Amino acid sequence: MRFDIITIFPEIFDSYFKESIISRAQKKGLIKINIHNLRDYADNKYKRVDNNPFGGGPGMVMMAEPILKAIKKIKSPHSAKASRGKAKIILFSTRGKKFDNKMAKRFSKLEQLIMICGRYEGVDERVAQYLADEEISIGDYILTGGEIPAMIVVDAVSRFIPGVLGKHESLEEIKGSYPVYTRPEDFKGWKVPKVLLSGNHRKIQEWRKNVSGFDIF
Repeated sequence: MRFDIITIFPEIFDSYFKESIISRAQKKGLIKINIHNLRDYADNKYKRVDNNPFGGGPGMVMMAEPILKAIKKIKSPHSAKASRGKAKIILFSTRGKKFDNKMAKRFSKLEQLIMICGRYEGVDERVAQYLADEEISIGDYILTGGEIPAMIVVDAVSRFIPGVLGKHESLEEIKGSYPVYTRPEDFKGWKVPKVLLSGNHRKIQEWRKNVSGFDIF
């Protein structure tokens, strides 16, 4: 799967995507992450990608033109696939639908996910109206930009791509979400539940089911 992220701060992603599971997934060729500097698509001397809002008001608004140019270039080799629903363009917005695990799983079926990271006062509304397929939010709070949401989406979606986690059973949707412990058995008087030391796999499974709230065992 290919992730394309449009941003004015491309260096933000360097550290996170070069570590741990996401890094290994890229090296294995399971996912590909491309970071696109929006200023490269600005058609002016100063590489400006924002301007004053019509009607007045505080802050600056990111312009639609450089975003359109970026999307056209990013989508060009995938236009046929996009027409078959294999690619989507996402705009991060406080007004968007809240991102969740169900959405992440749906996105993992795509071949390409293009993400637009807003900044400043926001993005020209015509991007949402005419360019983006979906507007999404990662929660009921405000961030300074869409870069962290983009990292979250890449991470959450990648987990559903076969091979990224190593074992399919690592998905909490499969195994449930329950407390885990490791050695030592007794740490400063804080002890591991006896059932986990019993060797009785049926009882262990029952315990995990009871404490997880998941009815999937």
